[in-house]
Formats: sequence, C-alpha cells, structure tokens
Amino acid sequence: MPKLLYASSSPYSSKVRMAALYAGIAVDLVPIKTEDKPAELISANPLGKIPVLVLDDGRSIHDSRAITQHLNRASKNLLLPRNADKRLEAEVLEALADGICDCALSMVYERRTRPDEMVYQPWLDRQWTKITAALDLLNANPPKLPKKITLGQLALRACLGYLSLRFAGKWEKGRGRLTRWAARFDEKFPELKGSVPA
Repeated sequence: MPKLLYASSSPYSSKVRMAALYAGIAVDLVPIKTEDKPAELISANPLGKIPVLVLDDGRSIHDSRAITQHLNRASKNLLLPRNADKRLEAEVLEALADGICDCALSMVYERRTRPDEMVYQPWLDRQWTKITAALDLLNANPPKLPKKITLGQLALRACLGYLSLRFAGKWEKGRGRLTRWAARFDEKFPELKGSVPA
C-alpha cells in the first residue's frame, strides 16, 4: 500500500488525504514532523516538504498537485472531469485555493521563525491582502457542490479548514456564503471531514 507522509495541520496534506479517500485509493498515513527532518522524509523528498506519496515500488511523488494528478490517473479520472473546460475550471480552483494557502503559510512562518522585533509587518499585510482578495472573489461566487466533486472543491475545503485553524475569526467576517459552503461540504461529504486541517 502506498504511504502518505503528511501533517494533520497541512492544507496540502489535507487535500491529498481527501482526494485519496474520495477516489477510494487506500494509503497508509504516516504523520511526520517536518521540523525534525526525519530521514524517511528527507530520503523521499530532499526538500523536506510534505505531503509525499511513497509508492509500493519505492518511487516518491511530492508536491500535492503531482500527487493529486497521480491519484486522478490511478482512479481513472474520478477527481477531474474529462471535459476540457470543466477540467480547467477545477484546476484553476485548485490553484487558487493552493495559492491562498501559500500566502497563509508564509504568514505563519514569518511569525514562527523570526523574533517578534524582526517580523516584517508589510510582508504580512501584503499576504493578507492577497488572501482577502481571493476569498472575496470566491465568496461572491462559491463553487457548486454537486454529487460528484473535483480536486478544486477538495482543495478549497482544505484551504478554508487551514484558515480556520490558523486565522479563526479573521477570515470569515463578511464571507457568509463561503462559510456556509464549507458547512455544506461537511454535511454532504462527512467521510472527508476528518481530513480537514486540525
């Protein structure tokens, strides 16, 4: 069985875990603390980043998008539509959600790795501006939640879960449609709720 090296708080790990569950692909979940630089992680991904999917033949797939593309192929396109326009729409939504997470993570690391007096507030402000612009766009037109969802919706749910974990009470105001979307997602897909960042 493939092994997924992951962290429960990581939005990228969350997206991959939800994608594997949704596609019905069994993976052995191996929690990793990246700050410990464990040998298992470094040998699978020299960048020391998670998630990493280690296949049965020993090959490693890293970067959540590479992993989700692999899962899509392994599941015979259960995660992305075959129609080119709909697939593009799903891929763009995944990229937007991942981009929000990139900005949010850079804010977390700015505060976590620097002494308070060296935290650069203009950088934090710039990232937050990007996040709020993307959230406002999504709130104005939340993606549909049909019976069959895509990597785009999975990535967005992982993203909103991460924001709730790290920026609770800061991102939700004025974005009721997006918070309701997340609640509806959890109601429609309760089996995925345990994979939302925590």
